[in-house]
Amino acid sequence: MDLELSPEERQKLQELKSELQSFKRERGQLIPILQWIQERLSFLPSQALESVAEYLQIAYAEVFGVATFYNQFRFHPPGRNPIRVCLGTACHVKGADIILENFERKLGIREGETTPDREFSIERVACVGCCALAPVTLMGETVHGYMAPSKVEGLITRVAIEKEVRERERKKGAHV
Repeated sequence: MDLELSPEERQKLQELKSELQSFKRERGQLIPILQWIQERLSFLPSQALESVAEYLQIAYAEVFGVATFYNQFRFHPPGRNPIRVCLGTACHVKGADIILENFERKLGIREGETTPDREFSIERVACVGCCALAPVTLMGETVHGYMAPSKVEGLITRVAIEKEVRERERKKGAHV
């Protein structure tokens, strides 16, 4: 679960350590503290869990146990392009599990993980409320209805092309 934090994340983590003082040192504050940290960092790195255990004077295993019990907590940073595959009833019946497997295979990660370059993350969701468009995948906030396994590679490629175009424009602007 240990992950190399970016300089910005390390800085935020240091700030959070000092801001923990705003919470009472009570076991009942554990979930609110974890929610507060995730809101600021977008995930719960092990270093943050260690800080919480130290602050509340409880075992790391207890903090980790509570955090892993609730599915609201993430232990990997979300990708810049989070992919959410709906596995609600309508989507499941129309093969959403195969779409999820295709994303996992193409990106080389499992559901709940983020690519090493932090470009993509994959998450399964229960329902996105677009049953008439089943099966549905969200990339960021964009809904992709009537998804098919054959469309997976195209979505990933589109992101790579858009990133390359932005990078070229940035370099071009720097040379002007």
